Amino acid sequence: MAIQISRLRRWFATGAILVVAIVGGAYYFAKWRIENALKEVPGKIGVEIQQSAQGFSISKSEGGRTIYTIRASKAIQYKQGGRAELHEVAITLYGRDSTRYDQIYGSDFQYDPQSGDVVAQGEVQIDLEANPAGIVNPDQTVPRELKNPIHLKTSGLVFNQKSGDAQTNEKVEFRIPQAQGTAIGASYSARDNTLILHSQVQIDFSGPEHASLSAMRASMTKSPQAIMLDHPRLRNSSQTSEADSATLFLRKDNTVERLLAQGNVQADTEGASASHLRSAKLEVFMGEHRDALRSAVFSGDVHMETTGDQPMQGNAGRVVLNFTGKSLLRSVHTEDHVKLMQHQKPGAGTTNAQDVEITGFAVDFLVSKNHRMQHAQTLGAAQITLRPTEPGPNAQQTLVTAAKFEAHFDKAGILTSVHGAPDTRIVTVTPGEADRVSTSDGLDAVFRPGKGIESITQQGNFAYVDGERKAWCTRAVYTPATHMLQLYGSPRVQDAGLTTTANSMRLDRSTGDALAEGEVKSTYSDLKPQPNGALLASASPIHVTARSMTAHRSPGVALYSGGGRLWQDANVVEAPSIQFDRNHRSVVAQASTGQPVAMVLMQTDKSGKSIPVKITSSRLTYADHEREAHFEGGVTAKWTDMTVTSTDMDVFLQARGQAAATTLVGPGKLDRIVAQNQVVIVQPNRRATGDQLVYTAAEDKFVMTGGPPSIFDAEQGKITGVSLTLFRRDDRVLIEGDSASPVVTQTRVAR
Repeated sequence: MAIQISRLRRWFATGAILVVAIVGGAYYFAKWRIENALKEVPGKIGVEIQQSAQGFSISKSEGGRTIYTIRASKAIQYKQGGRAELHEVAITLYGRDSTRYDQIYGSDFQYDPQSGDVVAQGEVQIDLEANPAGIVNPDQTVPRELKNPIHLKTSGLVFNQKSGDAQTNEKVEFRIPQAQGTAIGASYSARDNTLILHSQVQIDFSGPEHASLSAMRASMTKSPQAIMLDHPRLRNSSQTSEADSATLFLRKDNTVERLLAQGNVQADTEGASASHLRSAKLEVFMGEHRDALRSAVFSGDVHMETTGDQPMQGNAGRVVLNFTGKSLLRSVHTEDHVKLMQHQKPGAGTTNAQDVEITGFAVDFLVSKNHRMQHAQTLGAAQITLRPTEPGPNAQQTLVTAAKFEAHFDKAGILTSVHGAPDTRIVTVTPGEADRVSTSDGLDAVFRPGKGIESITQQGNFAYVDGERKAWCTRAVYTPATHMLQLYGSPRVQDAGLTTTANSMRLDRSTGDALAEGEVKSTYSDLKPQPNGALLASASPIHVTARSMTAHRSPGVALYSGGGRLWQDANVVEAPSIQFDRNHRSVVAQASTGQPVAMVLMQTDKSGKSIPVKITSSRLTYADHEREAHFEGGVTAKWTDMTVTSTDMDVFLQARGQAAATTLVGPGKLDRIVAQNQVVIVQPNRRATGDQLVYTAAEDKFVMTGGPPSIFDAEQGKITGVSLTLFRRDDRVLIEGDSASPVVTQTRVAR
């Protein structure tokens, strides 16, 4: 966001030199001392005498001080008409207060007493020089040194000694050490002390940076003491400035006190970083020292544009530039609907650059010694808007607001960071979606050239709202490029009845995904009872703990990893990885090396007492509305006195029922089990195998088929049949066969 302040400073400095030149020319006519001198010439030389005089001088004094002196090498007076001629004339004007040493000289002057006109015959030369020490020195003392007098030259000058008016239609030339200029035609009115340069006003400035000023017309008044320019236009090698009109207000010593430009004020800078500035009005205030700028005020729809790698646009109702030292810009104050827009041009491989827009009532800028922006702050509430460089129908934008912003720039004048406080607020707006809002006590934004804002850190009482999702923590970091919001310091996220805490959390503001790390705990509350459900059917909260969590906004699925544990009432699922779908109350659990999936269910024994049944496997899939838990991969089901293993196992649970779902908070009840592939039943002193097992909890009965099934008993030996039934309550075993496969018993005989 670099701003070429030096160009603006040179513009004002050049304007100051212009003022000196114009004032010098005006002084010649405004202080037209020759009026009184020429009025007395006829009387001195005698209008009735036809003669010539060689070498004479005429002076006029007041209060003991000489006002002017006229010297001529020769004077000729003619009888016809009383016309007189003066040759080789030199006029010195000291002023009534003796503070001037102005000299006017020319070869020939002619005086007509009938019309009162005094006409210069040929060129007239004028040197204007101030002499502040004249009042304390003896009368007519020549200044010790002449300091850069202003020199003017013209011809065809007509002065009327009756009216005091003077005019010329010829070219007027003027020169000072810094510049020289011309105009066509000039007139001076004695009644209102007004000097007018009629047309084609042109001034060329010398020096390291050549500049030229043109104006259609210029005029000077004595009360107020001011110079007016019509359509002034200033040009140098890289800049052009213009306005409909400009007025230079002068002090008593003819130095510029104030400049006022009005109507289509414009300044254009060419080059790699071209700029354009316009406003309705510009007012420049000069310091006490010559050419020193004090301040400049642009007002009325101020607009600025720059090009280059990071184009920028700015608007304000009023802009104040304050200068210090040798017309060095020190600070800039902008107010009244301030808007600054910085456009980003992404570098190679960059697709997520964002334009940055700052709006507010007022913004102050501090400028460094190398003419670059150093610091900026807003006065009153302000807003920073981030927009994609290539907007589309679904383009997302971010609005950042605070009671006050402070910005810092690097040595090149590029924005690097912004601090906002208090009452900070970030709003992400996406068409067709609810706004995402975060608030905090303060924020710090870090910028990267070519990308816009790299990150925003919010601290103190952070709160975040995204539809039904809400979050709280001590500190949060938002990265616009990835739309990722990171939460630190006891983060807590609440989302439609789900509350999650962790050591740190991340929220993707574009997708709604959430990621938690370290001591994760989630609680699903506001649950309705599910009469047809089983394991997760009650209205009690469902809790999940793990080392990390990834939650998706749609379809509302959360994945817990690392020592996961899910439970509702007494129903527990443990696994290294647990995926929970809160909408369907379904679970997908996955084991890892050395840690299987585990679930505990309840079974009623023959005495009516509930006993636990623990089932482990490599993977578990459970949907509560189906009341079926599918285990696969090294499945083991353990009772207190029995173990069943298989490759796959389906466990069916009893429905809670309407009454039970609202009142029962105990464990889910086992209904039946269907195990397949490599089924093994192990009891003390007994082992049975088969391809399929069906267990019925109501009868506490195991039916083994396929294989064919067989059972080995330490006392009875091995028995094989078509089906094998075990009754766990009374420890009975029933083996059945058919004609094709009769029961076979193998008995070991002790020897």
